[in-house]
Formats: sequence, C-alpha cells, structure tokens
Amino acid sequence: MTAESNSTHIQVIHSETRHPESVELRRWLGELVLRNGSDLLLVPNAPASIRLEGVLSAIEDKTLSGEEIEAAVLPAMAAHAREEYRQYGIADSSYRLEGVGRFRINLHRERGRAAATVRALPSKVPALSELRLPPGVGAIAGLQRGLVIIGGATGSGKTTTLAALVNEINQRDARHIVTIEDPIEYEHAHNKSVIEQVEIGIDAPDFPTALRAAMRQAPDVIVVGEMRDSETARIALSAAETGHLVFTTLHTTDAASTVSRIADSFPQERQHTVRAEMAMALAAMLTQTLIPKRNGGRVPAAELLVLGYGARQHIRKNALQHLHQEITITRKQGSFTLEESLAQLVFQQELLREEAMTRALHPEDLDTILKAKGF
Repeated sequence: MTAESNSTHIQVIHSETRHPESVELRRWLGELVLRNGSDLLLVPNAPASIRLEGVLSAIEDKTLSGEEIEAAVLPAMAAHAREEYRQYGIADSSYRLEGVGRFRINLHRERGRAAATVRALPSKVPALSELRLPPGVGAIAGLQRGLVIIGGATGSGKTTTLAALVNEINQRDARHIVTIEDPIEYEHAHNKSVIEQVEIGIDAPDFPTALRAAMRQAPDVIVVGEMRDSETARIALSAAETGHLVFTTLHTTDAASTVSRIADSFPQERQHTVRAEMAMALAAMLTQTLIPKRNGGRVPAAELLVLGYGARQHIRKNALQHLHQEITITRKQGSFTLEESLAQLVFQQELLREEAMTRALHPEDLDTILKAKGF
C-alpha cells in the first residue's frame, strides 16, 4: 500500500459515523450503570439481563426477538463494525452514550438470530493497589524490556490489570507508551508518560498493521490488547527481543498453556524456532481468575512466573511441565503460585477452604500450605 493510499484509508476509517441510539438501548444501558452491573446480555427469547458481581438477573419481563436486538444495537456501532457484522455475522465496537458512559459492544448471531453483549467500561483507570492482586504483581511494571503476558478466562480482569500496570508506569516513569486495543476500554491521561491509544477499526485496520506502525513510533512500552493470531505474536516477540517492553493478554490458565497457545498458532515446522524466540523474549507470565467471596463480591487469585534461566531452558526444550516448579525457584524475583494466592485468601477468610481447593491447579500443594497453617 502506498503512503498516499494509506493516508486515504486512514481518513476513511476516521470518518465513520453512528446513527442515533435506540430508546431501548439507552434504557437498558442506563439500568446497567444505575445498578453498577458489568454486562448487558441481549439474547433472543429471553429478557434483557445484566450481570452484577457475576450473577445474571433480568431487568424486564418482556422477551426479545433477534430482530429487536439487531434494531436496538446495530445503529450504535461504528460504521466499520456494522459492515463487519453484515459480512461476517459478528463484530465489536466501542460506544459512548452521552450522560451515561462508555461501553464495548459485541453483536453476534446465534441460531441465525442477532444477540449482543454490552460491557460497561470504567470511567477511570484503577490503581494497581485497588485490584487486590498479590503484591508481587507490581514488580511487572518495573520491567524495562521483554514480553509480559497476562492470561485468564473471559471476565477474569485481564484488561483491568493491564490498564492498572500501564497506569503504574504512567505515574512513575517518563516513557512513550502505545496501546493497541479492539476497542479501547480504559482511556489514559498523560502524566509522566506520553500515551497514544490506537483503536482497531478506527485508527488501524488490524493488530499486525497497528503493531508494525507502533514499532516506527519510537515507543518504550507497547500494549497489545489481545494476541489473536500468529502474525501479531511474531511482531510482538520481535519487539520484545529488540528492547521494548510489550504487554499483551491471552485466554490461558497457566504458564505452560500460555507458551503452548502461542507456539501452536504457528505451523509445525516453525514451532521450535518460535519457542526459542519466546525463551529469549518472555519476561513474565501472569495468569489470574476472579472467584466469588464468602460474603459476596469477587476477589482475584493469580499466579506469576518471572522468567529465569531454568524457565527459558524448559521453553526451548518444550519441557513445559517443569515451568510450575520454576515459580518456586524464582520466588525471590517475585514469582508466586496460584496455590499461594488461594491460601492467602483462605487465611484472610475471604474463601472457604473447599472453594479454594476446587480452584487450585495443584490441589496437593494447596493442601500442604493450608495444613501448615492449621487450615
């Protein structure tokens, strides 16, 4: 693509418009914000529902049809997202409703009918201390280079942790930070750092294109909202190897599955080379989950592996079953296991022993820690 054609393309992206939102969508989103819910769910043959502290509840009696959902949601989406939905049947878009708040819309189809999930986006970036993650997580923000991957299931708080880490750097260091997101969830204000936020579909067509462009902007820190494909992974690894600090997220549950997910996204003949690149580029892998507390609400539990010599060797050799033991070996560098995190929640009486045991990846380790403290 020539510079001239690229300029034209970007102008077209920025000229996108939205149609006025529907009365129904405004009412539903107003109720979502009023109740401090996290998500609005619109599913055919069911009433509009919101998720509050992980629990779903209907906000009206009337059931919805696919046509009603599409008519309510589609006009609120950006032009590129409307076109994507019409072409592929699924699309994401950010949305700002004046006087109500910012939202992330996912419009999709199920059994041939429209359905949607709308997530409320916070108005401010949280401080890392507000997330109640184990103290060792803060060490990640002090890294100077390398690839940091935050893993966890959908709704586990990965994006919030990512934003809090960026905020930590922004409060402390004079660095150039470029974030690439689809869509932008947290809006950062410049503090000690200068922050550029690129939204896929609005400012760039896809993650690889945006990431390649970011590399030419002399950034110190690059944030890739989600590592969705091998091309994004390849560029992110290259950026980390060349001295940048790169943050990203994956839908994984521990360090071993994180490495496997990235390697498996490449053709078989490339996977050995990719593991070698990961061994060089990776700085830390954090995985987290949100768990219902004894007295209501949810609390995070997490696991962190700060990469040392042993972990890098295990990744090169594809001996990923040994990564768990490396957490114990690198504890002085800030690593901690999920079981240690769960045990602390039991000691603080936020989780019952039985609940913690069901969440552990290595229940025998958790049992040993709890028994040592008389639990």
